[in-house]
Amino acid sequence: MNAHSLFLTALRPFEAARRLAVADGERLHGHGFEARIFAAAASCPGDFPGDETRALGAILDEAVAPLDYALVNELIGAPDDARIAEWLLERAASAQPHAIVLRSAPDRGAVVEPGKHPLAWRRFRFESAHRLPSVPRGHKCGRMHGHGFEAVIHARVDAGQDAWRTQDRIAEAWQPVHEQIHFACLNDLPGLDNPTSEVLARWLWQNLTDVLPGLTGISVLETASAGCHYDGRTWRIWKAMSFDSAVRLARAPQGDPRRLLHGHTFTTRLHLAGGLDEVMGWVHDYGDVKQRFDPLFRELDHQPLHQKAGLEDNDPAAIARHIEARMAAELPGLSRIDVLEKPGHGALLLRGGSTRGLLVP
Repeated sequence: MNAHSLFLTALRPFEAARRLAVADGERLHGHGFEARIFAAAASCPGDFPGDETRALGAILDEAVAPLDYALVNELIGAPDDARIAEWLLERAASAQPHAIVLRSAPDRGAVVEPGKHPLAWRRFRFESAHRLPSVPRGHKCGRMHGHGFEAVIHARVDAGQDAWRTQDRIAEAWQPVHEQIHFACLNDLPGLDNPTSEVLARWLWQNLTDVLPGLTGISVLETASAGCHYDGRTWRIWKAMSFDSAVRLARAPQGDPRRLLHGHTFTTRLHLAGGLDEVMGWVHDYGDVKQRFDPLFRELDHQPLHQKAGLEDNDPAAIARHIEARMAAELPGLSRIDVLEKPGHGALLLRGGSTRGLLVP
């Protein structure tokens, strides 16, 4: 796997106040923000192999520090989500970041990449029933059931536009759709006879693209551990699982606590890209992904990873490479592997040179 295909991510929360020139006035208010950075592993050398995520986190911490418990307007003019993210991108330049994702509230934020238009996003929840009529007999999804679905809508922030205005436009475009799908049976809606996450994402795109200029992507989450992303052309699904493991970073220097036996609750996300099976309505069955990963999961969960062959290095990047080596043939279409040792901190392994799927939630 080429080094440029391995990315690292780190997250830093901060508390700050700001004023925005919104339609109902410029009131002083505050947020519990989260800033997340993505950077190529090659641009984040640590003190030893396995230390790279800590090194990236330290760069982000230094970038964020002036904003913590501060009035953001004193540092950034018109500090909407995108401008704060752009400011952090510049301050974290030593990591050559691929992107900064800023979350100002659980349901909204912005994404900034060097040289590209910022994106604004909003997250919405809807409570719906559905059944999948094409699954094999006995498959649990063939029965009528329901989910607390979530949808994340990304749209471009055009030059000279405020991110909060784009977020408001997303919400305005979403409301008529929400009225159709919230407290409803999805199968009853035209075009949703087989309402898988992938079909629903395409249906949402078709209903939003004409009323939301700049729409770039829609993610649909059936559960906290399974979802898909659609960009108007291609789909990408993911299935997340956690495993509790002991680790020991043998290459850490004497005196570093990570050299000692310790542990993490790791989260891995397996992403698969591909075309839509028009009969089944999915790229891949979430349950099948979990089933195929299960033998490896059992080798990782409640185990001392540093004692496993091939995992002498047992940092998130090494674990991601190990999963890739074991699962690539088992899961055709496997396009990305995330391994996080704690929320927002870890490694993302992209299979192939394109970074197009890096920022898929």
